[in-house]
Amino acid sequence: MIWAIAVKADLRVKRNEWLPLIVLGGIFSVQLAFMNIGLSLTTAGNGGVLTITFPIWVAILAHFQIAGDRLTKRKLAGVLIAYGGIVALLAQSFQFDPGRLMGDAFMLASGFLLAERQVYIAKASQNIHPAKLLLAQALIGTVTFVVASLLFESDGYVWSNRLGLAVLYQGVVIAGFGFISNLWLIQRFFPSQVSVLNLTQPIFAILAAWLILGEPLTPMLWVGALFVMIGAALVQRWPTRAKPVPARA
Repeated sequence: MIWAIAVKADLRVKRNEWLPLIVLGGIFSVQLAFMNIGLSLTTAGNGGVLTITFPIWVAILAHFQIAGDRLTKRKLAGVLIAYGGIVALLAQSFQFDPGRLMGDAFMLASGFLLAERQVYIAKASQNIHPAKLLLAQALIGTVTFVVASLLFESDGYVWSNRLGLAVLYQGVVIAGFGFISNLWLIQRFFPSQVSVLNLTQPIFAILAAWLILGEPLTPMLWVGALFVMIGAALVQRWPTRAKPVPARA
């Protein structure tokens, strides 16, 4: 909201914007619900590997939904090479267990919906101000999960400074700066170009664990990092959007 005020965004929702904003909020809510349910049924390793498949889905979905973002052999090869680096990186933590198949299915569905959300935002941001897109997800997601919590959860919680800082970090840095930056990027680059950069997340997580927690850096980290960089370079060798971004009211 502070960002929207700073850029003087017109937050009045026009008649033709209601449906796209509601659909986006719905995709956002279902995707996070699938992720939360999936993680409760499977391991974190499985969840990480399956969720981060979304750049592959983005490349496929954008081929059909975004003009000019074509799925070529080189682009698909780049995404698969980069994803191969992630699989190598998380190979030790990934476990195949028939008892966890339901959770794995939810995580895979969450990755697919995350990809569709990226592509949907890329299309919608050409006509709807990014602030509206971000706030629609926040408002609809908040209402959805508050209602779901009241219906299905009974565990209490104790507010603390640590919890407050965690919520502030998730809200300001992740759902604030992170989402705004992502919106800015997909207005100017094809979704497949932006999404493949997300494959660097596990690498940054491992490096952060090394810096903050003193966890060791393994040779597999460098193998995974090399694959991700090669794959990302192949995907990034594509032009930005041909038409200029329209001015925002």
